[in-house]
Amino acid sequence: MAKFITPIGEIAIIILGHASLLIQWEGKNIFVDPYSKVADYSVQPKADLVLITHHHRDHLDKEALKHITNDKTLYVTSIIAQKEISGAKGLKQGEEFDYNGLKIEAVYAYNVNQKRDNGQPFHPRGEGNGYVLNFGGYSVYIAGDTELIPEMKELGKIDIAFLPKNLPYTMSDDMFVEAVKVIKPKILYPYHYSELSEAVIKSKLPEGVTLFTK
Repeated sequence: MAKFITPIGEIAIIILGHASLLIQWEGKNIFVDPYSKVADYSVQPKADLVLITHHHRDHLDKEALKHITNDKTLYVTSIIAQKEISGAKGLKQGEEFDYNGLKIEAVYAYNVNQKRDNGQPFHPRGEGNGYVLNFGGYSVYIAGDTELIPEMKELGKIDIAFLPKNLPYTMSDDMFVEAVKVIKPKILYPYHYSELSEAVIKSKLPEGVTLFTK
């Protein structure tokens, strides 16, 4: 767990594995892409808010959701994922949702180079979301399943970034580092990866970026 101070309260970040996170803020539990194969969700606190980046089963996992949700849980999802969760707030890229003063913006997440055997991208443009969580001017970017895409240049100031690093679905190591150079976060969390050499990644990061892995 790591803690960070924002203008609207402290946030604690807990890495649960794969693309799954828990962000605790002002007594609220905000889960991102809960996935039952990487964590025991029966021992996790109840979710006040769940963010779902897209509909793939390692991101929208109903087995995990059944343990942490109740009738008070709010969901913010991609438009496709919204169809699978009753009462979810589906966001298109560029749309925002205000959660008790926390502004959540959906942004693009997609493949440019990596494609299936049939020529279709693993993650087509417009299907899935990344999210920028704005805690009163302190921004947390959760990239979702994406490669380095032109829209990353438009994100603005990012304090904490969660970037995926696994082929063939998201970014290669080199593309990951290039994405960091574009986004220029203060804090960097690699996520959605199978292998990670901290020493190699650190050696390639631009000055001023601090690597976190836990």
